[in-house]
Amino acid sequence: MTPDIALKRIYEAPAADDGYRVLVDRLWPRGVRRDDAALDAWMKDVAPSKDLRTWWDHDPDRFAEFAERYREELDGSTALAVLRAVSATKPHVTLLYAAHDPQVNHALVLRDVLIGS
Repeated sequence: MTPDIALKRIYEAPAADDGYRVLVDRLWPRGVRRDDAALDAWMKDVAPSKDLRTWWDHDPDRFAEFAERYREELDGSTALAVLRAVSATKPHVTLLYAAHDPQVNHALVLRDVLIGS
């Protein structure tokens, strides 16, 4: 069974249909109060490493190579295993991220890894 995983910017208001809300950024997003985030979990260790994040710098021209390197980082990751277990037991999981571009961010790669694409 393919897990039901959605993506959403942390700056968007929580919704009842978000299900289990997981922040997947290594750094806490600017301007977001913890009480307002309505998180079920913050999984910092599933985010890209500092070195990879710095190298990429959200450059759309580097996204394909970033995705490849990020998948390599995730391979064998304990944090990914935990997130997989969560997504297997929850009917709906929303991965929350702070990046501005909904088409160029690490959460897209993470979701694809979780659903097996």
